[in-house]
Amino acid sequence: MKYRELGRTGLMVSEIGLGGEWLERHNTEEVREIIDVCEKEGINILDCWMSEPNVRSNIGLAIQGRRESWIIQGHIGSTWENGQYVRTRDMAKVKPAFEDLLNRIQTDYIDLGMIHFVDTEEEFDEALGSDFMDYVRQLKRDGVIRHIGMSTHNPEIAKRAACQGEIEMILFSVNPAFDMLPPITNIDDYFADSFDESLGGIAPEREELYKLCEQKGVGITVMKGYAGGRLFDAQTSPFGVALTPVQCLHYSLTRPAVAAVMVGFDTPQHVYAATAYETASEEEKDYASILAAAPSHAFSTGQCTYCGHCAPCPVKIDIAMVNKLYDLATMQEEVPATVRAHYAQLKANASDCIGCKTCEGRCPFHVPIAERMQKTKELF
Repeated sequence: MKYRELGRTGLMVSEIGLGGEWLERHNTEEVREIIDVCEKEGINILDCWMSEPNVRSNIGLAIQGRRESWIIQGHIGSTWENGQYVRTRDMAKVKPAFEDLLNRIQTDYIDLGMIHFVDTEEEFDEALGSDFMDYVRQLKRDGVIRHIGMSTHNPEIAKRAACQGEIEMILFSVNPAFDMLPPITNIDDYFADSFDESLGGIAPEREELYKLCEQKGVGITVMKGYAGGRLFDAQTSPFGVALTPVQCLHYSLTRPAVAAVMVGFDTPQHVYAATAYETASEEEKDYASILAAAPSHAFSTGQCTYCGHCAPCPVKIDIAMVNKLYDLATMQEEVPATVRAHYAQLKANASDCIGCKTCEGRCPFHVPIAERMQKTKELF
């Protein structure tokens, strides 16, 4: 296992990390088995955003007696209410939830205290300009958290976090499907036989974020590195070709400022599939040739690539984001709580669609957007 310095925190983290979300559906022994295999493979960073009590307890039991072997990303503002996950800034709920995390993981400190799930300008201002941030600062002063981080899917919010000064690292969603765009100076380039994969092919705001974090010494840990498994299947990949876990990992780990990719593991075999990256050949890691040779129809058969050409919407729906959340939601048998929460906080969503279809006339990929809005409304 190779280790990377996480921004200016001074922490050396394994470039493959453990994202704890899928541990929620496993019992104590299964969680222990997965965490044991992770540790054996050299993984030393764990993200626990989940507020569900049992998974917190199971993680605590699995790392009991070896807490110092793990760098923990623990989230502040993720609570459990009436049997379900809720994100909140209400201090009457935030404090007990964070104390519960400490108690169940059986620790008196969290390495990376994560300001949980900030995706809008209003959320950023609310979180950092209130008693919520005062609490985070006090936790750091008391040594209960060692470093302050933030989780977000929004590159503009991530850039604000990187410039804020106190926030030392960011948990951000990175993968080719979210990042990669063919050149867009000429619309015909979308339909070229191939395109040159380079930083010039990444959405400009995301490219700027990665470089800014590198400049500011703000480390990035990655969530959704596999796009929920969508990239493993040519039928669901927006590129029309399948990538391997190793190729997805290499994509994320070659972005500036990225220190670790937090991977969700259901079985020990999933752990081994990820840590195979450490011994993979350059040929096995090569995602660029695969994407460059992707069939042109991958960008023109009704599959949304979140390019944003559909904008502006007359009722101000962020169509690309709604489509992204719909795609993430339909990857699972049940809509994940985090995806549902992201959808709920949108200012306008699929329910606001008036069916004018002006967006469809602008879509270079002929996506039936109005139909997808109806499906999304029904799903959520």
